[in-house]
Amino acid sequence: MYRTETDGLGSVEIPLEAAYGSQTHRAIENFPISGVAINHYPEIVKSLAMVKKACALSNAALGALTEAKCKTIVEVCDEIIDGKHHEYFVLDMLQGGAGTSTNMNANEVIANLGLQKMGRPFGDYSGLHPNDDVNCSQSTNDVYPTAIRLAVLQKSAGLVYAMENLVTAFKEKAEEFKHIKKVGRTQLQDAVPMKLGDEFMAFAVTLEEDIQRVQDLAKLLTEVNLGGTAIGTRINTPEGYQTLAVKQLCEVSGFDLKPAANLIEASSDLGAFIMFSGTLKRVASKLSKTCNDLRLLSSGPRAGLGEIILPAVQAGSSIMPGKINPVIPEVVNQVCYQTIGNDLVVTLAAEAGQLQLNAMEPVIIYKMMESIATMTNAMYVLADRCVSGIQADEKRCAELLDNSLVLATTLAPILGYEQASRIAKIALKDGLTIREAAAEHTNLAPEKVEQSLENAAV
Repeated sequence: MYRTETDGLGSVEIPLEAAYGSQTHRAIENFPISGVAINHYPEIVKSLAMVKKACALSNAALGALTEAKCKTIVEVCDEIIDGKHHEYFVLDMLQGGAGTSTNMNANEVIANLGLQKMGRPFGDYSGLHPNDDVNCSQSTNDVYPTAIRLAVLQKSAGLVYAMENLVTAFKEKAEEFKHIKKVGRTQLQDAVPMKLGDEFMAFAVTLEEDIQRVQDLAKLLTEVNLGGTAIGTRINTPEGYQTLAVKQLCEVSGFDLKPAANLIEASSDLGAFIMFSGTLKRVASKLSKTCNDLRLLSSGPRAGLGEIILPAVQAGSSIMPGKINPVIPEVVNQVCYQTIGNDLVVTLAAEAGQLQLNAMEPVIIYKMMESIATMTNAMYVLADRCVSGIQADEKRCAELLDNSLVLATTLAPILGYEQASRIAKIALKDGLTIREAAAEHTNLAPEKVEQSLENAAV
């Protein structure tokens, strides 16, 4: 069963039960690109409804919309914010038109669901119109940029929780391993003694210091151009609308939003997304480095470093019996690579804006939401399926430390650099430990050597 709707391009046949309209239907046909619909990220759908609710309340207060129509729009928006009706937000995340199709998807769904509340059929827009009523005093060019900022703000809160959870997991292991001495390495070569607990604390701190950065950079997204309409000149808005609309949106969303100081600039500038995406890239780079370290430290189990044992969560080979791979760090590595690549997409798209608008916003929000979502999931998986179950092989750590040459460094304050270097070379040449080489080739008392070595990793 279908109903017929007519727009500026002609007539369109729409499924009778669909709450969207002609422009959404055309966009469904025009943009079968990524296979990822906007309702895959409910934060986007909820943010659109928040904006529409704030605008309706502002229009009613200023006399641009009747109280009855405002009440209906607000009721529908509240339901969408509560998670209902998201099945009608079906457009592909990637689309041309600077988000116009997404904005019209919201306008049409809200209008049709409002008509339903009025006892009217879908498509009877004489009762509640997608453009004239739901989109009153608005343009895609201020609605869409505002909504996607809200979506990122909502989504980033979960990312922060995931970061905090992973930091806690590393700190717990740092405490558990604080007594274990081991070899510290630079450039993959033995360097100086250290403690395994200190190594894990470094993993925690490198991530922990970026939690505040994520929160700080998210604040850049609180400046919105709502009320600027088409290009930031406030065309077709009643006096006082911009200030009121942003104030209403603060109340609806719970975020402390600020009107852009220059609406024309804010309609085309996406620098805040570049900064936030860059922070995601920073987190991804450091997280990936940590996963590289976990894979190296667990390599073996007998022919590698083997200082830690990762939880066995997956069979490692279809041909090699008993092989276990570090699959959790590996999948997190891949998520990090994706996030780093997405940052380039965001940068290029932000640069591609022309004159008073940037038409590439859809790919920016797509990649931003993808990065935040996958990074959030990856950090929970890393914490719960890997870090929390890591075991230390104390025997292996002690064996590698005792047989390494790093302990020669601890003798340098006593013997001097040249003499300590000579001891290291002798130990390497003759296959001796530093203890044995020092005993045979120096006049140091054995207890003096032992005390120096015992104090090596403090």
